[in-house]
Amino acid sequence: MMNQLMEGIQSTVMYFVIGMAFCAIGYKIFDLITPFDLNKEIDNHNMGAGLAVAGIFIAVAIVVSGVII
Repeated sequence: MMNQLMEGIQSTVMYFVIGMAFCAIGYKIFDLITPFDLNKEIDNHNMGAGLAVAGIFIAVAIVVSGVII
């Protein structure tokens, strides 16, 4: 019983780390292909840039969750 619990926790942490890595990679790729700096735009309270980044994270999370399942 305890072994199954540890395996579940281990796989959850592994999927979390993989998901966060892919989200960071997706953000960096999007930042490279856009003509402006997303970090500066978000610091300047540009709501459009913030929504674009949120969309990137949601899209990557949907893809990663589809791969996991």
